[in-house]
Amino acid sequence: MLEAYKNSSIDWKPSPVVALATSADDSQVAAAREDGSLEIWLVSPGSVGWHCQLTIHGDPDSRVSSLVWCRAGSKGLPCGRLFSASIDGSVSEWDLFDLKQKTVLGSIGVSIWQMAVAPFNDNVVDTKPKSEHFGNGFLNDKLNKLDDDETSENEDDSDSVEQPVIELPRLAIGCDDGCVRIYSISDSDELIYTKSLPRVSGRVLSVTWSPDANMIYSGSSDGFIRCWDAKYGHEIYRITVGLGGSGSGPDLCVWSLLSLRCGTLVSADSTGSVQFWDSQHGTLLQAHSLHKGDANALAAAPSHNRVFSAGSDGQVILYKLSSEKVGPSDDKASSTMMKKWIYVGYVRAHTHDVRALTVAVPISREDPLPDEKVKRIRHSEKPIEFSYHKWAHLGVPMLISAGDDTKLFAYSVKEFSNFPPHDICPAPQRVPIQLVQNTVFNKKPLLLVQASHWLDIACVRTKCVAFPDMACGPSGGHAMTDLLARVKTKASRKIICSAISNSGAFFAYSDHVKPSLFELKMHEVGKSTWTVKKRQLPQKLPFAHSMVFSFDSSRLMIAGQDRRIYVVDVGSSQLVHTFTPCRELHDEQLPPSEPPITRMFTSSDGQWLAAVNCFGDVYIFNLEILRQHWFISRLDGASVTAGGFPPRNNNVLIVTTSSNQVYAFDVEARQLGEWSMQHTFVLPKRYQEFPGEVIGLSFLPSSNSSSVIVYSARAMCLIDFGMPVDREDESELVNGQDTALRNLQSTPIKGRLKRLLRDGQTETKLNDKPWMEVVKTFDAAPVHRHVFGT
Repeated sequence: MLEAYKNSSIDWKPSPVVALATSADDSQVAAAREDGSLEIWLVSPGSVGWHCQLTIHGDPDSRVSSLVWCRAGSKGLPCGRLFSASIDGSVSEWDLFDLKQKTVLGSIGVSIWQMAVAPFNDNVVDTKPKSEHFGNGFLNDKLNKLDDDETSENEDDSDSVEQPVIELPRLAIGCDDGCVRIYSISDSDELIYTKSLPRVSGRVLSVTWSPDANMIYSGSSDGFIRCWDAKYGHEIYRITVGLGGSGSGPDLCVWSLLSLRCGTLVSADSTGSVQFWDSQHGTLLQAHSLHKGDANALAAAPSHNRVFSAGSDGQVILYKLSSEKVGPSDDKASSTMMKKWIYVGYVRAHTHDVRALTVAVPISREDPLPDEKVKRIRHSEKPIEFSYHKWAHLGVPMLISAGDDTKLFAYSVKEFSNFPPHDICPAPQRVPIQLVQNTVFNKKPLLLVQASHWLDIACVRTKCVAFPDMACGPSGGHAMTDLLARVKTKASRKIICSAISNSGAFFAYSDHVKPSLFELKMHEVGKSTWTVKKRQLPQKLPFAHSMVFSFDSSRLMIAGQDRRIYVVDVGSSQLVHTFTPCRELHDEQLPPSEPPITRMFTSSDGQWLAAVNCFGDVYIFNLEILRQHWFISRLDGASVTAGGFPPRNNNVLIVTTSSNQVYAFDVEARQLGEWSMQHTFVLPKRYQEFPGEVIGLSFLPSSNSSSVIVYSARAMCLIDFGMPVDREDESELVNGQDTALRNLQSTPIKGRLKRLLRDGQTETKLNDKPWMEVVKTFDAAPVHRHVFGT
């Protein structure tokens, strides 16, 4: 029987989500966190579960205040281009291919509170910039000279026909100094300044465009909403937001604005009021004061007949446009239809302030399971999260909310009150950890824990204790850690990736500047003392997105941000070889053209290196002859979530994908393995509905074992690749011994499982942390909820 040892001592403090934005094709959601990182979430193919496809570690000193996507043009990706504004007054573009943040507008000297992109207009207009725009963030002289040269050539050719220019996307920026600045988004790496609207008395906290892009609405800290002519820049009208004088003036902040196609303007303010205005005349239509704190964010359904608001009380509220007759009911001629925005209901899934809302329409296809008659079995408990699968379907709009509790939740836009929200991210920003056993230090198991600005090396001890909450699962006890060493980064740089060798003698990390290698030593003089010595690496190595040691600890593989893989000899600190991942094996000598590598796995015999990019493509390298051996295109369009080479067969690569599929590849033969040919697409339905996305797998260290433990943040299961899959009787998933898939426990893991690690042939170490313990570490206080009867 497996013995499970739990550990909850590892610090885990995820960062709040400060902004959300949906891509131009409505398929992806970008989430910016307070620590400067950015996550891209999308629906996995073959399922309706959300998957974090990639994470970009941005500048931690520049807090993001707003996110926007805009169309990318004919040469760009369908999702468009992603921009962020920061409190320091700069604007950055996030490169989703090279995984980097680049500044497109230097600091303007004041904070930027919000940005808005003008709605796409099919009208073709001439948008050649004026010659007076120059300098930082303006059109430079080089571009002006280029325009002059093209003009002179056209004048020489009298038969030429002037080609119209497609209008560049326009970006409105609400600033702390009371100005709304408008820029054009060009294909270059800089925004082009267009104009500034007249300065107002308060800070501009919110900004949005009218659906026809002819007007701009701005909300400020002086309690006013102003309507501006986008072309001429003059004020058309202003609205006093305060209800009955309550909270008006300098005490009222308009945090969010939303302009709808029906001609309604929606505002959310610091008094908790959500108000609906006639955008043509600026008159009030309806007002709802249902939030018990600031109303922070607004979002609308694609049909614009539903509006959602979120606030500092943790509530997400739905308002719906309805029609009712006004006038005599018996006189149809004199009665008129009046439209009103009515309150429908609320959901409170968040424990803290809700900072952002957005609506996405997943475009991923849904792959049904093969049409086979499967015997239905009775369960003592209701299956997990089936309500989500009842409403989350292809093309169905979803509302996404996020905030200070670091969580992201998805709601049904059309059936908001009928189904509970779905927890997209049950374990946000999991702490990267790695366990090595049988180290050179008297066989002591060591644990590497990667924090934001330091690495911890700890020794692991176990103590047998009965688990009352795991009565039907494995037995075991507690795992305790003793800190041996802590290595802090220089100038508090953020760590991107790290690795520790199987011997425990070496570990490495990379920040945004360069990778670093260290050696751990133990001195037995009386009481054992531990020292860390920094080792030299080859000069001019780029910073890394991923790194891994070879099984024998002799080599360190570094996946650089320049999209190359560097093989370094640990003993001599010499660069052994540089791989350039490619699709065609004869293209190895060409410059890098593939996306950056974000995961790597090595075989225990030291022959194979598997490298995975953020989109799910797999590259296999032979470390003996130092050549690329194979390229595996992304599996069914899904990303790879975990992988590795089992100790029993070093020629087999096992990977799991974001659609919760399991693949076994015969690396040497360059083909899908025999087990996958028979079983990958006929895995039991219960595994297809595995609670949560697979985040890792752990192999039994015995060379005779063909089993692997697959785990998510909520559950885990054992797959025996030496057994056939039996789909006829799914009851075997719980207690059967003759099927490939066996459940390790029939109830979800309590708390939030972050990592599962193998130590010995029958021992399993669980790094488990109850979510409420994590909540207690947050800087922001949870929303107070009155308990009835107290």
